[in-house]
Amino acid sequence: MKGSSRRTSAIGTQKVRRVILFINPNNKQARDLGAKILEELTSLNIKADSFSFKGKLKYDVESGCDAAISLGGDGTVLYAARIMSPMGVPVLPVNLGTFGFIAGVQPHEWQDVFSEWCNGKAVLSRRLMLGITVKRRNTEVFSGCCLNDVVVSASGIAKIINLQVFYSETDGNNFIKLGSYRSDGLIASTPTGSTAYSLSAGGPIVDPELEAIIINPICPFTLSARPVVLPAGENVLVEVEKEQRSGVLLTVDGQVTEKLKAGDRIFLSKAPYPCLLIGSGREGFYRTLRTKFALAGVGEEEAGKSD
Repeated sequence: MKGSSRRTSAIGTQKVRRVILFINPNNKQARDLGAKILEELTSLNIKADSFSFKGKLKYDVESGCDAAISLGGDGTVLYAARIMSPMGVPVLPVNLGTFGFIAGVQPHEWQDVFSEWCNGKAVLSRRLMLGITVKRRNTEVFSGCCLNDVVVSASGIAKIINLQVFYSETDGNNFIKLGSYRSDGLIASTPTGSTAYSLSAGGPIVDPELEAIIINPICPFTLSARPVVLPAGENVLVEVEKEQRSGVLLTVDGQVTEKLKAGDRIFLSKAPYPCLLIGSGREGFYRTLRTKFALAGVGEEEAGKSD
């Protein structure tokens, strides 16, 4: 942002008083850009600070925060989303990683996108998040949320585990059996996470702004086991069968883990809040598909030659 007129417009129609930065500590480019952004925001009289990945903030986020800026790859966005989304705080995801399916803002664009958001003009993508609760003998032992996926998998040498999956169309109490899975595990993915682990396991690519839950077995024992896409309004129950040859592990967004026991029940449902991503719309998502995955068999450069 250069010049006084640009600085004035950056405050725009929204009263931005406090911004928090999630900076990947292992990424030098992220650390360097983070220092510049902190300096720029301070010059705009916006209180800015960075998140400590050791789990503590220099100030209490819950006392008030207007926006977050994620500096890193998609993993940094996932981390920020789980903390900020429950409070309704939008995240501006700056891509300093490899793929950038979620982090759709390039480093040189952050100032323009931030200014547009402050003026109410930036694209604001609403992404489904899943709420997760694990119960053991009717006692809650884990709760959380995810933007990408929940994975139930084997933690021991014997890879195959046995899971029962149910769904409920209404209140989450009357569950109907969806199927039994004997596999290396099971992925419950959001549309945002459809291009992550679920895609590697043969799942479908789903538009990130749709509301759906993808149930996808990992290396199933039978070829008839296929991914299933359910409406996000339905509740899903995954039950760990009582007899297992391996330990069982719950993994949230590839970052949070919880050991499971035989008989544990994992309840999944649409979270009461979305993840709000600033400047990361559907156009950027499909652009990434074309350039990174060569959608439809041709990359963007080759597709351009045939136009």
